Amino acid sequence: MSKSTTNATPSFDHSQAETLGILVTNLGTPDAPTKTAVRRYLKQFLSDTRVIKTSKWLWWPILNLIILNTRPKRSAAAYAKVWTDDGSPLLHITQQQADALQQAFDDDEGHVQVQMAMRYGSPSIDNGLAALRGQGAQRILVLPLYPQYSATTIASTFDEVARCLQTSNWLPELRFVNHYHDHPAYIAALASSVQAHWKNQGQSEKLLLSFHGIPHEYFTDGDPYHCECQKTGRLLAEALGLNDDQWLLTFQSRLGPKKWLQPYTDKTLQALAKDGTKSLDILCPGFSADCLETLEEMAIENKHTFLKAGGEQYHYIPCLNDSPDHIAMLKGLAQQHMQGWPSEPTDETELAARAQRAAQLDA
Repeated sequence: MSKSTTNATPSFDHSQAETLGILVTNLGTPDAPTKTAVRRYLKQFLSDTRVIKTSKWLWWPILNLIILNTRPKRSAAAYAKVWTDDGSPLLHITQQQADALQQAFDDDEGHVQVQMAMRYGSPSIDNGLAALRGQGAQRILVLPLYPQYSATTIASTFDEVARCLQTSNWLPELRFVNHYHDHPAYIAALASSVQAHWKNQGQSEKLLLSFHGIPHEYFTDGDPYHCECQKTGRLLAEALGLNDDQWLLTFQSRLGPKKWLQPYTDKTLQALAKDGTKSLDILCPGFSADCLETLEEMAIENKHTFLKAGGEQYHYIPCLNDSPDHIAMLKGLAQQHMQGWPSEPTDETELAARAQRAAQLDA
């Protein structure tokens, strides 16, 4: 059969070995900590109707005439605080996670191919899918690195995957991980990271679990995110043996004047300090990789908020990133969702015979 491409996606090739593909995705990042790059990124992000549900006729002038003319400069300065020689922390860490997951599968299942992609910015989901198809992936598991489900993240990723495949003549078989907020290995990995911190730094008076917020109206419209965050927090506290006075759960990163999920992280930090809490350990269990919201907002800005209000010790515990426990959990999660798919690569003799039969039919 002849080979062709649709949107850079190869058609079915009888001579190519079949693989299983895993598309690891995360939110995204600007290409650089500059006003221009941040503006381009924010325009794509804040134009997503899953993220901003306001009528586009009302939202367009707010976004293009106000937000994109004011926020990029401020956000670029924040990104500059956490930018590294490897570039964006989120991009670099997510690539490390994908590489580690690939190595984990290479150790015992060489026919699994892992690609990393971002919902916004580069590398795109379109490019990630195309790369997997080019590697012979006829079955693809989409693994968004969001432990808790939200339409603003998981559903948006699904939308983009579907959009990218709309014009493809040869569709892969797809499966989709839409949450793992209560997965035992995920909870165990979080608990292990906290315990390791306590062993090295000592345990503070309280453990604060800060999750990214969403508008409250999204919750009342049926988004289960709030409930899944609460379950993650409860299970983690149980795994750590904490009583109700030793931990609390808050929501960060709100945008605009609308009511968001509460309690708010920054307000809670101020209140805790003023009420006499002197030491805090901070963990962000909704983020699989350290990024602007953890490294700048939580580790820098909110630390300043707590100390200024009277707190004395503020310890940020990093995300799971590419820790062995995290990679092992992701591998197990992927294997769980890929059950029933072929566990061995296609035999080379069969591939040759298949290609010969196809050539004869084309003659």
